[in-house]
Amino acid sequence: MGANVDVFVCVTCAADQRWTKENPHPGAGFADALSARLADIKAENITVRQVECLAVCKRPHTVALAADGKWTYIIGDLKAEDHLEDIANAAVAFQQSDNGLVPWKERPLCFRQGVISRTPPLGFEHPATEPA
Repeated sequence: MGANVDVFVCVTCAADQRWTKENPHPGAGFADALSARLADIKAENITVRQVECLAVCKRPHTVALAADGKWTYIIGDLKAEDHLEDIANAAVAFQQSDNGLVPWKERPLCFRQGVISRTPPLGFEHPATEPA
């Protein structure tokens, strides 16, 4: 059993539609499908959480992978029909990593190409380096 991981899914935007008064959460279907896929692969302690906005409106669908003591990734340009399996697998790899840094070769293509940011965990300090 790995660390508790949150996969935040922006539900305000979606790749094929935008927020409207009549449809305030067009990305909710992506979040629901990802939750179902994680349940199908029996991924424990990975929770999909819907959020109103991740402020990456030009690159929907957008998700954030986060856990205590780990780097947080924000990944965009995702499509439910193409990337559910990859994002589910990326969430598991993230969970199994010591610090959230998933080795480049182990990242699905959509993860490698879609990374928007990588943020260090709270309290992170860069290791001291020896003077040259």
